[in-house]
Amino acid sequence: MPNTQNSTTQNTTTQNRWDQECDVLVAGSGGGALTGAYSAAVRGLDTLVIEKTGYFGGTTAYAGAGLWLPGNQAQERGGVADSADLGRAYFREVVGDATPHELQDAYLDHAGETVAFLEGNAHVRFEYRAFPDYYAAPGRFEAGRAVFPVDLPAPEAPHALLDAVRPPAWAERFGLPMPDGPLTDGRALIGRLLLALESTGHGRTLRHTALRRLIVEGDRVVGAEAEQDGATVRIRARRGVLLAAGGFEANAELRRQWQNLPGADWTMGAPGGNTGDAITAAAEAGAATALLDESWWCPSLRFPDGSAAFTLGLHGGIFVDGSGRRFANESLPYDRMGRQMLAAKAGTTHDNPVWWVFDERFGDELPGITVVPADRKAFTEAGLWRTADTLYGLAERIGVDAGALRTTVQTFNSYAADGVDADFHRGEDPYDRFFAQGDAANPCLVPIEEGPFHAVQIVLGDLGTKGGVRTDARARVLREDGSAVPGLYAAGNTTASVSGPVYPGPGVPIGSAMVFGHIAASDMVQQGAVAR
Repeated sequence: MPNTQNSTTQNTTTQNRWDQECDVLVAGSGGGALTGAYSAAVRGLDTLVIEKTGYFGGTTAYAGAGLWLPGNQAQERGGVADSADLGRAYFREVVGDATPHELQDAYLDHAGETVAFLEGNAHVRFEYRAFPDYYAAPGRFEAGRAVFPVDLPAPEAPHALLDAVRPPAWAERFGLPMPDGPLTDGRALIGRLLLALESTGHGRTLRHTALRRLIVEGDRVVGAEAEQDGATVRIRARRGVLLAAGGFEANAELRRQWQNLPGADWTMGAPGGNTGDAITAAAEAGAATALLDESWWCPSLRFPDGSAAFTLGLHGGIFVDGSGRRFANESLPYDRMGRQMLAAKAGTTHDNPVWWVFDERFGDELPGITVVPADRKAFTEAGLWRTADTLYGLAERIGVDAGALRTTVQTFNSYAADGVDADFHRGEDPYDRFFAQGDAANPCLVPIEEGPFHAVQIVLGDLGTKGGVRTDARARVLREDGSAVPGLYAAGNTTASVSGPVYPGPGVPIGSAMVFGHIAASDMVQQGAVAR
């Protein structure tokens, strides 16, 4: 990543003829971006949000939108007694020294405040729902501590902002119309934040407007150049620029360069964006970067068009690698399972898939949750769903050793009978059991014994990259020497994540993005206007 200012620095204001001006410029429109935008606008700052694509919401709109924000009032309403210190004990145990403690503390100490601040607007409301923390560590909540946006009723008439919220992943993948009914999950969060921003009277939005470069005078970022309909738009930002435009998950070249992956086909990043533009622009303005080899990993169902979709919540079947053997607890939280795939070098390239093996008891349904549903006929025609009457036949069909696959299944079936997975301890953790079905002693262990037998291809996907610019506890972008770049802030997947190489619990990605978006806006308010 370049770390020079040559392409962005301009030393005199006479060179800057501004097409637009604002107090705060926000690049991106996901949870972190819109929280930052609202936080600035509600305090009277003229705030402009630019979004590269035609939809608001980024990958946040695809998400379940659980938010890991310890010690908030929505938890309290749900009867959950949590606090920043309880969250800190757990977070510190899991993340350790992988990221600066002051950065972690900023996240945890402002989590409850961020929820209260947002719920101060009538359009924003959260509720607690059970979803276990991901690690057995001190401070863990086995029933979970995440809060979620309350569903947002669909507008009764056309609404310029709500009608532009990104569709659900399944609808966008298949080119289907927007679903009827309320906005749910991530779409509800984006819709609520857009309504809150609109209600301030100080928020503006521009879609189809892509950040291209930052404009620097002296050592300060004073604005940005964006591309809109093929034309360059120069935008002055009097208080600062907040970069919250996602990561580089859709940039195949950067994925190969920094992560040694074959490309960008298997991400859940929303199409049209998340190509690392904000990270590159910041680096050219002098920003330091970190964690570029990291992502929010997840097992993903490979689709006939070459894409893949987030898969979680297995309630049946096992994963086997190219040797025909299991290599991990298939019920692990998705990022942890993705890291097991990385460690085993399984499912990481086109020629080393993981196979999800299960039996006929599930019929045409997959024994788990896929964010984008699979059509068995289409998958079978593409060779991604293979079936045989016997395990020997299935092994031949998926290209693994027949004896190894049969032994693997027989061993697993014996574990299912005993209720104990002696190899990988599947079903011993509360998270494992959260998605399990049935009332067996260990419902995570469902035997594979009713032919015909099935195998569906699984690859290593992600929910986005989590490496980017380094930031401090005030969400200011840092240089290599640790000094802040004046006027430049960042949040979400544009930054090097506060959780480092770990995914502690449901909602850390969006929750931390929202907190640091709020912190960034607060800092811009406190710093006051810069005379130019």
